[in-house]
This record gives sequence, C-alpha cells and structure tokens, in this order.
Amino acid sequence: MMLELLTVPAVILILGAFVLPLIPERVRSSAFIVFPLAALGVLWSLPEGSLLQVPFASYELHLLTVDALSRIFGTIFIMITIIGGVYAFHIKDLGQQTSAIAYAGGALGVTFAGDFFTLFFFWEIMAAASTYLIWARRTKESDKAGMRYVLVHIFGGGMLFSGILMHLNNGGSFLIENLEQTYSISNIFILLGVGLNSAIPPLHAWLADAYPKATITGAVFMSAFTTKSAIYILIRLFPGWDILVYWGVAMALYGVVYAVLVNDIREILAYHIVSQVGYMVAGVGIGTEMAINGTTAHAFSHILYKSLLFMGAGAVIHATGKSKLTELGGFAKKMPVVVGLYMIGAFSISGFPFFNGFISKSMVVSAAGYAHFETVMLLLILASVGTFLHTGLKLPYFTWFGEKKSEFKVGKVPLNMKIAMAMGAFFCTLFGVYPDLLYRFLPYTVDYQPYTIYHFVEMMQILVFTFIGFWILRKKLEGTPTIAVDTDWFYRKPAKLVEKVFVDFPNNLFGKAEQVTYSVADSASAVSKNPLKVLLPSFVTEGREIKSEGFSTTIGAALSFILFGFIVILLVIFL
Repeated sequence: MMLELLTVPAVILILGAFVLPLIPERVRSSAFIVFPLAALGVLWSLPEGSLLQVPFASYELHLLTVDALSRIFGTIFIMITIIGGVYAFHIKDLGQQTSAIAYAGGALGVTFAGDFFTLFFFWEIMAAASTYLIWARRTKESDKAGMRYVLVHIFGGGMLFSGILMHLNNGGSFLIENLEQTYSISNIFILLGVGLNSAIPPLHAWLADAYPKATITGAVFMSAFTTKSAIYILIRLFPGWDILVYWGVAMALYGVVYAVLVNDIREILAYHIVSQVGYMVAGVGIGTEMAINGTTAHAFSHILYKSLLFMGAGAVIHATGKSKLTELGGFAKKMPVVVGLYMIGAFSISGFPFFNGFISKSMVVSAAGYAHFETVMLLLILASVGTFLHTGLKLPYFTWFGEKKSEFKVGKVPLNMKIAMAMGAFFCTLFGVYPDLLYRFLPYTVDYQPYTIYHFVEMMQILVFTFIGFWILRKKLEGTPTIAVDTDWFYRKPAKLVEKVFVDFPNNLFGKAEQVTYSVADSASAVSKNPLKVLLPSFVTEGREIKSEGFSTTIGAALSFILFGFIVILLVIFL
C-alpha cells in the first residue's frame, strides 16, 4: 500500500512536508524543489482512469483519478510549486517551507480526488497550510488577517461538508460527478462552499484582505492554488449552471472597479484575481466544450502570469520595504530586470497578442459569443480594459516610473527571485507564441484559432485606446492613502462583539470552571491525606485545644477508609 500511495502526486508533496524538517537547513531549499519534480514525473507516467481505491468505513475512497482535466490542472500546480520554490530559495524558515509544500499537496489532492471525502480532506489541508503563510509574516496586521482568513475558510469548509453529507443522505453519488442543475439545499451548500474558495462576491473579501498581508513568497503560492482548485471543482460539479455565467461577469467587473480604489500593490493584484477568476466562473457557467477548454486554459495561464506579477510586487517589497503606490515611484532604473519581467506578466494578464493571456481569455470571450451570450461577451471585453488599465499601466507606472513619493533605499533583489520570475515569464511567452503546446492537452478537442485578424485587431484597438485614456487621466488615477471598505466590513464591524461573545465569554467561563475544578481537587486531596484536619480542625479536651495535625497519617488513612465504607453502605441501602 505504501508503494501505491507514492504514485499519488499529492502524497509525494505532503510527504515532503514531513521530510523537510529532517533535512539540514543548507540543502532544504534544494530538497523542496526535488519533491514537486518527482511528483511531475510520476504524474506524466500515470495512465488515465481511477487508479487507487482505499476502503474507508462503508465507502471506497478514490485517491487518484486521472483524466485530461485533472492532468493539466495537476501539471500547472506542480509547475508553480517548482517556480515558487526557486523564488523562495533564499528563505530558511522551515514553517514557510513545510506549509507551502503541504499547501501544494492539498491542491493536488483536490485535483485528483475521485470522491467527496477525499476532496474535503485535502480541501481542509489547503486551508490550514495556507493560513500559516499569512501568520508567518509575524506582524499585527498579518495575525489579524490570518485569523479572519482561517475563520472564513472554516465557515466555507463547513458549508461544503454539510452539503456533501446532505447530498449523500439524499442518495447522491459518493463519487465526484456533474450535479444536476437543481437548487436543492445540498447543491446550494456545496456551491457556496466551493464559491467561497473561488472568491465569488460577496464571499470574496478574504482574498483581498489576506493576500497582501502574507509573506512575500507565501503570496506567490496563494495566488495559484486556492481559487484555481475551486475552479477545477466547479468544472467537475457545476458545468452549464446559468447562475455562474452572471456571477462570473459580476466578478470580472467587480475586481477591476475595486482595483481603482486600493493603494497597496498586492491588493491591486488580489482584486484582479477576483476579476480574472470571473472569466473562469463565467466559462464554467456557459458549459460548452469550448467554454470549458477556455476556462481550463485561462486557469493555466492565470497561474503563470499572476504568480509572476506577485513575484514582481514581492521583489519591490523585499528591496524597499514599501508596498503602497503613495510611497513608491522613481526607481525603475535600479531594478530594470524586475520591471521588464513584471511587464511580461502585465502584458499577459492584459491579453496582449503573443502572451498566454491572449490565447486563453479570448477563448472564453469567444465561447460566450458562440453560445449567444452577447451581453456577457461585451462585459468581459470591458473588464479587459480595466485589467490593462490597472495591472498593466497604473501599478507599474506609479510603482517604478512615476514621481518618487517618499525617501527609501532600494536594496538588492536575490538572484533566485529573478530566476523564478524569468521562468514564469518564459512560459507566459512560450504558450502565447505556441498556443498548441497548451491546446493539445485541454479536456476537449480544440477547434479555435486565437490569431485571426479580427481577434488581433480587436485586442490591439482595446489596448491602444486604454493606454491613451490612462495617459490623459493618469493624474486622476494616482493612488491615494485610503482604505477601501469591502464586504469584509460585515464581519469586521461586529468583531469586538463577536470576540466578547465567542472568545472572551467562553474564556472567562472556562477560566472560572478551571478555578472551581482546582479548588475541588485541592479540597479532595486534603481530605484524602488527613480527613480529621478538614472534618475536625480543632476540639477541646480537658480545657486544652488539641490540633488535628497531631493525628498520624496511619490513623488518618484508617479513618478515611472507614468513612469511605460508610458512604458505600449508605448508597447500597438507599439506592
């Protein structure tokens, strides 16, 4: 069985989380990369099918189910684990290393899960491991954000698990398969549980709250796994559900609108995760073969370019210690390599021709048109304008090229961080220039050509006019030192009341109970040692006070035994 488990890519990475603490620090960063490389080799040696079942209670767990969809998601999850390992190569924090690789293992476990229990088990591993990547930053803000993050994901996991139990209780299949488009209580709970991890508004605020406060390297992993593994499950369970089309469009627009309001560079990128995942959610809702292909391709592309963007933002924070647009500017010449590599990610997310965002985003938009969702298609194109405006223009301009806002020193960026960015930029360009390298592995046969004259001209018009608009209005788009209030207000505002009711009150209650328990235990201990000391603290004989301490422990033990026997007799008589 152990050898069979080593054929599960998720197990290889989670095993790595247990082995890394046993490895000397000087080689631990290299060992981190070895485990995903091994998992990648195993993955591409596996045939398709349900390959590993394990008995569990009255069920049979399907730990490894491989098909075209799970293989491509598994591949990109492993690729970004390797790239992230290179980016974090200089990090010696064992907690971050083990959490990151366990987080990746959880994402792979979700990807290859063939049943609901296996899915939920790895789902919760992801939540627990990713939380540490926030707390590991060890600031007051990250402590609070991590707590909010874990509470939100406990809530989401609870909804998912409740939905699964109701689904099984209603006679639903134990295996993961498409759910009929009926809004039963079980389906709604499962959809909300998965939707929370997908960052579907209004269940999205955890993302923009937590990602900017995670560690520099941790945010790179977080940008890749949680939302995209949720998209994978949406494809498995809810393809063709109409509500997802409109939810996805709302996400695409919501993210770009909020990117106008925020000031932190990683928060801007976080809101654009919401926007870009909206394309994927809409594609799942459309549900045609072309839409599913487009969603899969866009998830693949998004993981590459979004991690590249977070790596660029992380390099800025590492070098300057600052993350606000209102604090940065004027130092592009001091980190030209980082700027150049970041811009490849910016071109990719904006849908520039010859970068991977173009070959995937255009497929989703075209799928909407072919399925006669014309309004949806136009709104998704409009969201593309906002993406280029903020991630491709506003963020890099005011971070590196605009007027310097404050005094700060620019330190060196570790070479491994630049190498990791170069790896991400290489793949963003490779798949953009040769889209068939990706298309051939999509779930369905691809009959789509991204590089038509119409697509090319349409996108170039959008990009050119967006650039002109930005340049004219750039003074108005400059960041302001404000905090954007989102739906997290609803659980931040009552936080003190919730803390008093659910934290302080239970703590005080258990504290009092603990005191009473110790007091009773101390009294019982005193009685057992010398009953007369408690029962007869003093008595007077012939005018003299005789203290109970005068009794020997032998006499005390005898009297204790007699007293115990007397109580037993009374209980027998009256009961």
